[in-house]
Amino acid sequence: MDIIGQLQKELVTVNELPKFDAGDTISVSYKIKEGNKERTQQFQGVVIQRRGSGTSETFTVRKMSGNIGVERIFPVNTPFIEAISIVKRGAVRRARIFYFRERTGKSARIRERKNFTKGA
Repeated sequence: MDIIGQLQKELVTVNELPKFDAGDTISVSYKIKEGNKERTQQFQGVVIQRRGSGTSETFTVRKMSGNIGVERIFPVNTPFIEAISIVKRGAVRRARIFYFRERTGKSARIRERKNFTKGA
């Protein structure tokens, strides 16, 4: 009997997210609380990795802000994520593209995956 697993299934809210993998460029809309106010903020970048499974699954998104790389780790099953939209699909050979951190300029480009429809 997996009591912890059963409790997690009952208590955790499961988000319906589109299917995305490492190398995809996504835009994450998430809620931010500032005092008693709440607003929605966008974070657009390249998915570096998806990690974990079930209720503890997370994904890391990296974007360049000026010349500084900013990474943010999002839990998949959090009520703060409102929506995820896929901007473009990337063709990479690895599930975790940590080598992408050292790349700048032309070498930081990711080939676009063929046969991608924007709505799917």
